[in-house]
Amino acid sequence: MSFNSVDELLAAIQPESGGREIFDPATGELVGRAPIATPEDLQGAIDRAEAAQVGWAKRSHAERSEFLNKAADAIEAAAEPLAELLSREQGKPLNGPNARFEVGGCAAWLRANAAFPIEPEVIVDDENVRSEMHYDPIGVVGAISPWNWPMLISIWQWGPSLRMGNTVVSKPASSTTLSVLALAAVMNEALPEDLLIVVPANSKVGAELSRSPKIGKIMFTGSTEVGKIIARDAADTVARLTLELGGNDAGIVLPGTDVSKLAGDIFWGAFINTGQTCAALKRLYVHEDQYEEVVQAVLEVAKGTPMGVGLDENNLLGPLQNKSQYEVVERLVNAAREGGANIRLGGDPAADQPGYFYPTTIVTDIDNDNPLVAEEQFGPVLPIVKYSDLDQAIEWANGIDEGLGSSVWSNDPEAAVEVAKRLQAGTTWINQHGAIDPRIPFGGAKSSGYGLEFGDAGLKAVAQPHVITITK
Repeated sequence: MSFNSVDELLAAIQPESGGREIFDPATGELVGRAPIATPEDLQGAIDRAEAAQVGWAKRSHAERSEFLNKAADAIEAAAEPLAELLSREQGKPLNGPNARFEVGGCAAWLRANAAFPIEPEVIVDDENVRSEMHYDPIGVVGAISPWNWPMLISIWQWGPSLRMGNTVVSKPASSTTLSVLALAAVMNEALPEDLLIVVPANSKVGAELSRSPKIGKIMFTGSTEVGKIIARDAADTVARLTLELGGNDAGIVLPGTDVSKLAGDIFWGAFINTGQTCAALKRLYVHEDQYEEVVQAVLEVAKGTPMGVGLDENNLLGPLQNKSQYEVVERLVNAAREGGANIRLGGDPAADQPGYFYPTTIVTDIDNDNPLVAEEQFGPVLPIVKYSDLDQAIEWANGIDEGLGSSVWSNDPEAAVEVAKRLQAGTTWINQHGAIDPRIPFGGAKSSGYGLEFGDAGLKAVAQPHVITITK
C-alpha cells in the first residue's frame, strides 16, 4: 500500500485499542498510541526472524541489494508523512538538518549499503596454499535504537544487517516508537516477510533481546551506562556487539584561524538536532588571542537561528525530546552559572511556554572542570573554554573518558592534522564536526563504545568472518 499521510501511517501501526500514548514534545499534544509488546511478542518476533533468515541468507548480494533499493524507493515515496510524524514525535523541525533531512538520509543510507562491493579477500596464494576470507551472515541481529535520530540510526543498524544476509529484530526508544514502527511499515511493503520486525517493548522486556541465545549480534546506540549492561547481558550467549555510546566531543580552534568562514559550521557542529546528537560538538577550546572574536561569531549565528514548533517551516531548532533530558540541560547550565561562568546567550527558559524548549545557550569564561564541560549536556548549549597553551587544550580535550568524535579548526591543514593525531577519539574532523558519510567508518574510542559502522567495515561488522583455506 502507499502511505500518503500521517493518518495512514498511524492506521498501519497503532493498536485497535489501548496502547501507550505518545505526546509531541513541542506542544504536549497527543501524537498517537504505540503498541505495548509483551515478552511473548518479543520471543515470537525472534522465532519468526530466525525462520526467515535461512532463506534470506541463501539469496545473493545482488538480490539482497535489489530489495534494499526497493525499500529506499518506498521511503522516498512516503517521505513527507514520515518526516511529519518524526517532527511531531521527536520534536525536530521539518527543515534544516532535521526531519526531512533524516528521512532522506534513510533512503540514501540504504542505497549506499546496497552498493558497497563485498568480495572474498585473498589472504595467501602461493605454490602450497590459497586462503580466502569470506563474510557469512551471523543470523538474527538485535537492534536497539535511541530517541535522538530514531529513523536514521535504525537504518544504520538495519541496512548493513540485511545486506549481509541477517534478519533484524528492532527495539526502538519508548519515546520515539511510532517513528520507527512507521519506517519499518513502509520498508516492509518492499521486503520479504519477517526480515525486519520492530518490537515496541519497554526496557524490561527489551532487555531480553540481549540475553536471547537466538540473537547472534547486538547493535546498540545510547548511553554508556546502558551499553555496559547490554555487554554484560550478551556475555552469556557470546553475542557479537557494536556499541555506539555517549560522547562529550571536544573541538579545538587553533590560533590564527579565520573564524568568519567557519562560524556557521562550528554552530551546526554543536547545535544540529538541537544539540541532541552523540557526535555533536559539546565543548569548544579557543586560544585567548581570538577568544572574543570566536565567541562573537558563534553568537551571531545563534541569534539568527529560529527555534520553535517543528511543523512551522521557519524553524531550524526544536525542543528537547523529553522532560528528563530537559532537566539534565537545566542542571548543567545552572552549574555553570553557579560556578561563575558568563551566560552570553540563553540560559533562561520561558516558564509559561509549552513543550520542552530550552533556549539556544552560549556559555563563556567557564572552567574546564565545571560540570557543563565535564559532562555531556546533550542539548542546545555550548561552553566555550579559553586556553593559552595548545598542549593544555589537547590535555583538556583528552581528559575525559569519552572518545566518540573531535574536531580541529584551522587555516593550516597540516597543523590541524598534527593536532588531530594527538586527540583520543574514534573520529577527528578538520574544519567541521559530526559530518558522517555512509562510505566512511564510524565508531568510538574509550567508553564511547567499540565496533565500526558505515562503509565496507560496517558490513563486515555484521558478518561472520570465515576463512577458507585450500591446500594445493
